[in-house]
Amino acid sequence: MTGSRQNAAVASPARVEWDAALAALRRHDEIALVCHVNPDGDALGSMLALAQALARTGRRVVPSFPSPYVVPDSLRFLPGQDLLVAPAEMPAAPGLLMTFDTGSVDRLGDLGDRVGTAGEVLVVDHHASNTRFGTVHVVDPTAVATAVLAERLIDRLGVGLDADLATCLYAGLASDTGSFRYAGTTAETHALAGRLLATGIRPDLISRELFDTHPFGWQAMLGEALGRVRLEPAAVGGLGLVWTWLGDADLAGRGLASDQAESVIDIVRTAREAEVAMVLKELDGARHVSVRSRGRVDVGAACVALGGGGHRFAAGFTSYDDRATVVARLRLALDDAPRIDP
Repeated sequence: MTGSRQNAAVASPARVEWDAALAALRRHDEIALVCHVNPDGDALGSMLALAQALARTGRRVVPSFPSPYVVPDSLRFLPGQDLLVAPAEMPAAPGLLMTFDTGSVDRLGDLGDRVGTAGEVLVVDHHASNTRFGTVHVVDPTAVATAVLAERLIDRLGVGLDADLATCLYAGLASDTGSFRYAGTTAETHALAGRLLATGIRPDLISRELFDTHPFGWQAMLGEALGRVRLEPAAVGGLGLVWTWLGDADLAGRGLASDQAESVIDIVRTAREAEVAMVLKELDGARHVSVRSRGRVDVGAACVALGGGGHRFAAGFTSYDDRATVVARLRLALDDAPRIDP
């Protein structure tokens, strides 16, 4: 494989990087696309938007995501899923592999080996912790969502927005801004949302699917998690930590898929007394930790120190340590995390 794949300081993509991305796309008639394991709205939405746009330019597209290969219930409304293929059907050595919303190779699970066998790897991402594992990079940590970069690529390809593309992109934008509530939301964010809404999509219906629709068993699972919630006012240098945990039994016992655990953090983080919120999801022998900040602590730096990644205000990591050890390590990492002026 050609090209340089090394860790480097991540800056916003310059014009030369956009040009390199477009040149890579133009060199290939078949393009494999992949997003991270257990995809969220930004990962799957961005990938499906690009897959559809590239297909309209006459290219053969092969989009997928790693095992477990199950589209979350909340994302089954996204257009373009007819293009998806199972991980086993992905080309073993694609000429061009595009990755979406993926900061490191390990996040590609059982499809990570394609990074080593692909002729070129185009990385499209907005994580500050991105390890720049590709040959071409469109990586912008100032973008609120990978969907922002996907929309710019679609525009540069000369493909006009329609309701199908806009639905996928809006899902990504709404997901990673917390329905436009998070601190990274800017005037440009709303301007992009306006362009997407101009195609005629229904933001109320999209948001209902993304945020406000769950199986009945989700409420009982949430009740279990909230019944265990703990507040530590002295943690994070006195800024406060609120946290809880849930496990396989909380989900499986109610017929819930693992993606139904993702929204618990959005409830826990509402505690006024805590700057940082954490949810441990103890699933399949691992502890998947989601961390959120109200805006005064860089939780992304804390999670990177623990082997994970993410953004300043939303990040996570995975550990195989026992619960008490995981919480203790996070407390220490949060004590050392950079503070942000409000």
